[in-house]
Amino acid sequence: MAKKAMIEREKKRQKLVDQYASKRAALKEIVNDESKPMEDRFRASLKLAKLPRNSSATRLHNRCQLTGRPHAYYRKLKVSRIALRELGSLGQIPGLVKSSW
Repeated sequence: MAKKAMIEREKKRQKLVDQYASKRAALKEIVNDESKPMEDRFRASLKLAKLPRNSSATRLHNRCQLTGRPHAYYRKLKVSRIALRELGSLGQIPGLVKSSW
């Protein structure tokens, strides 16, 4: 089980990303538009830099929804390999059969 503080920090980051997503996208569009004057693009890049760092989507980290584990995460199921194995053994995931030999 991951630390509660790390899980809460990740939730806080997700909230910030959702809050600033449209603003960041608009500013990035201005910065990347070659037809705009250089001054406007520079001003937009300064505004983008003033936004909170945790509002960037690249700062998010995938975590298991059951345990909060950050490594060995299966995106399709949103769980870690350990949780996947336990759920598979219990027959909770349709179509998944844990092999043994």
